Amino acid sequence: MQSTDYIFGIRAVIEAIESGKEIDKIFIRKDLSGGDLSDELFALIKAHRLVVQRVPIERLNKITRKNHQGVIAMLSAITYHSLGNLVPMLFEDGVLPFIVVLDGITDVRNFGAIARTCECAGVDAIVIPERGSVSVGADAVKTSAGALLHLPVCREHSTLSAVKYLKDSGYTVVGVSEKADINYTRADYSTPTALVMGAEDVGISDEVLRQCDTFVSIPMFGHIGSLNVSVAAGIVMYEVVRQRLEAGVEVI
Repeated sequence: MQSTDYIFGIRAVIEAIESGKEIDKIFIRKDLSGGDLSDELFALIKAHRLVVQRVPIERLNKITRKNHQGVIAMLSAITYHSLGNLVPMLFEDGVLPFIVVLDGITDVRNFGAIARTCECAGVDAIVIPERGSVSVGADAVKTSAGALLHLPVCREHSTLSAVKYLKDSGYTVVGVSEKADINYTRADYSTPTALVMGAEDVGISDEVLRQCDTFVSIPMFGHIGSLNVSVAAGIVMYEVVRQRLEAGVEVI
């Protein structure tokens, strides 16, 4: 990890927050107690609604052996967008929206590969949750071949809240699951579409599955029961593109 990817030390992190740096998450030692400086940091974290993870000191020492004082802020390589701001803008622009929601993807290589395909396929945004998900660091940008510098990424409180918001906004939520009975080519993507991809080990979480309007699967003919999530995402994304192009919809 490069030193430019993080800031350590309580005062340094306070100054980073106050200066408006885009902070992905803050690691804080589990037993870090209050004090004048710590209280100032905690107040800023609350005010800016920053993501915090309480971790053992060993986790911090793996990042840096310098005097981190129990606090390390991981910097984001991009500025995150708000789904609540983005969705109305897409409708105002007159496009047929297409959003990809990632539920629990943690592998940076899968994330980067999905983002690269999203950018090439004209996807309007990627949605990830604040917790239990990969974040947009320098490695993710590199793996995406720079696509993440051009593609809006919305980091929402949870996948569930994001999916509910998209449903309420008129999107058809399509979950990709190997257990689905509908072939992905038979689904209708002619409406505003939110495509949900689940974690490679467990798939889409049950609570998010219950919010999906339809489920699609990719047929398997070999001995291995599933595809890599980035490959599966690419296959379904380009089916959306194919259908829309055939219908004369402009894909931006």
